[in-house]
Amino acid sequence: MKIQYANAAVKTNGRIFFLFAVLFASSTIKAQKEFDGIRGTHNWPEFSDAPNALYHHIANQAYADLDKRSQKIAGIHTLVGWQQRQQWLKKTLQEVIGSFPDKTPLDATVVKTYDKDFYRFENIIYESQPGYFVTSTLFIPNYLKNGKAPAIVYCSGHSDNGYRPKGYLNEILNFVKKGFIVFAFDPMGQGERLQYYNQKTKKSRFKWPSYEHSYPGAQLFITGNTLANAFIWDGIRAVDYLLTRKEVDASRIGITGRSGGGTQSAYIAAFDDRIEAAAPENYITNMKRLFQAMGPQDAEQNFFYGIDRGLDMADLLEVRAPKPMLVVTTSQDMFPIQGALETCAEVAKIYKAYGKPENFSMVTDDAPHATTLKNREASYVFFQKALNNPGNQKEEQVTLPSDEELQVTKTGQVSTSLNAETAFSINSKNAAKRMQKLEAARKNIPAYLPRIVQSAKQLSGYQEPKESPTPWFAGQIQRKGYVIQKYLLKGEGNYMIPYIILKPELPTQKAMLYLNPSGKAADIQEGGDMEWFVKNGVMVVAPDLVGIGEMGPGEFKGDSYVDSVSYNIWFAGILTGRSIAGIRAGDVVRIADQLKKEGVKDIYGLAKKQMAPVLLHAAAFDKDITKVALIQPYSSYRAIVMDNNYNADFLHSTVAGSIGVYDLPDLEASLAPKTLLIAGVTNANGNISNDADIINDLSVVKAAYQHTAPDKLQIVSEGTISQLTDQLKAWLKN
Repeated sequence: MKIQYANAAVKTNGRIFFLFAVLFASSTIKAQKEFDGIRGTHNWPEFSDAPNALYHHIANQAYADLDKRSQKIAGIHTLVGWQQRQQWLKKTLQEVIGSFPDKTPLDATVVKTYDKDFYRFENIIYESQPGYFVTSTLFIPNYLKNGKAPAIVYCSGHSDNGYRPKGYLNEILNFVKKGFIVFAFDPMGQGERLQYYNQKTKKSRFKWPSYEHSYPGAQLFITGNTLANAFIWDGIRAVDYLLTRKEVDASRIGITGRSGGGTQSAYIAAFDDRIEAAAPENYITNMKRLFQAMGPQDAEQNFFYGIDRGLDMADLLEVRAPKPMLVVTTSQDMFPIQGALETCAEVAKIYKAYGKPENFSMVTDDAPHATTLKNREASYVFFQKALNNPGNQKEEQVTLPSDEELQVTKTGQVSTSLNAETAFSINSKNAAKRMQKLEAARKNIPAYLPRIVQSAKQLSGYQEPKESPTPWFAGQIQRKGYVIQKYLLKGEGNYMIPYIILKPELPTQKAMLYLNPSGKAADIQEGGDMEWFVKNGVMVVAPDLVGIGEMGPGEFKGDSYVDSVSYNIWFAGILTGRSIAGIRAGDVVRIADQLKKEGVKDIYGLAKKQMAPVLLHAAAFDKDITKVALIQPYSSYRAIVMDNNYNADFLHSTVAGSIGVYDLPDLEASLAPKTLLIAGVTNANGNISNDADIINDLSVVKAAYQHTAPDKLQIVSEGTISQLTDQLKAWLKN
């Protein structure tokens, strides 16, 4: 029997190894739960939703801002009042998406023309910006009254192949059959405009179009730009192209689109007065219901500080009043229908004030996030009336062109057919220009540094801790030579921060804040990194900051869950004028304040990898954190926006709008004369490196310390605590 068992073990050693790995992982998780403060000894039901605390905290700030907006709207009772708001909206909307590029030649090229039974179509490439190619198709009815016809810009939703799905083409050709010219174009990251095209697979390296949008969109936000700007600009240039065509009646231009196309049509119409009529479909709701339901969506759907500045979806419609507008919805849409009803009730007031209530309407069908016959026919009727083009109001059967006929570029992608710019390449050039201002300021060391710290506070959305509540004790665990105590401390929002303190047997007044992106229990093992510090006479304080460990990551992922990182929750912070890094930095300062209250005289901080920016912000803002050690930090925000393959794990530690204003090397420089150890600096991919860009980033820090405290700075190439024992001992003593 033993022999058979041994033979079986030999034959199934892979399975046994797998079982061992599962058991080991299970025991590790169980061991880590031993150090939980919320789900541990007491399992506090009051905070059972702790993993979702970050989302709720940001959402609550959004609700407060939206309530203020609602109060302002409630106070508008006259047409003059609405018109004053419209003027404010035009200015504010432009500010939150940024200035548009200069209008440059479209250099439009008709690649090929196809003649069909009742229409012809032309495949066209135009440049919305120099070298930034837009693939498109113009559908033209064979019969044009008086030689001209109204035109509709058709915006595509989040489809892999742009405007070519059958559902889109069916609606497009029905418009054409009713005498409309239709101009459809590929959004960035879709159709023939993939930003991350893999020539081997012939597909994007990303799973979904929303990833194609959000991955570079985050880099735009960090730079201080918005992807919404680029999307809107493509649509404005589409209108520019239509106006070059002799077949188009310039006074009768409309726009429509479903889902992501509904977003684009609402946005473009809000910024282009030449568009007479708009019918966004399956998009309009309001931000409160969006936060309560599915949460903020991918990059192009978010405005810089939009909610913080007092904006909501209704403003996209109200700024256009009293021009004709139809909101197309479905009752089971993922965009909450309740929000659409509330938005439309508000928008109806401005149309009534103008004496044009008939120019605004809403149609709803009982369906999920999809097109329906009822809604399509409502759109036909709407545009027939709004653009003065009467005719058959019913949908008709049409024969669709093939994908081959609708291929615009030679290879099917602008990236392989043309020397095309991308959202990343355009943004990186802009980032380089913005960095020139910061690089000029860096020549004035140390005078520029106080200004840098103030800018970091403002852009990160940091809020100075005001209250000082008493922490809750949640139990302790005895180990040889030290004790591990568990605490809960109220954070910035309606949540508790769980943290552990490793206290050596010999009393000490030295405490080190220990930030690990994997959570407070990641290095808690006996003989591990935290224990090393305890044995060297330092009390270790390790929190689970909001979104980490017990406090995360939460259920909300969003439509841009890139490499297991929720881009959407980062976008939510931008909407409300906050950053995750700033919120976490505030909570680090809260814990430091508590330690000070308890008699700790020396407070240090150590952070690993993407937690380094959090500690940097906290230490730059709080004089009580006197020593800082950064283990394998990435070098700068500039490195993130300049890398087409940056590590998504770093996103939550970045701050929107920082490029050219301040960067991580500047915060490091601002710490002088505090003791600073930087070890194993990585590039934007997370790889330890010594390339020229990293050397340049570190030179900023070296220059500041050379000026004030050269003996307080250590920069070493090693990257782990076990490799750094000598340097860390020197850091503790210095």
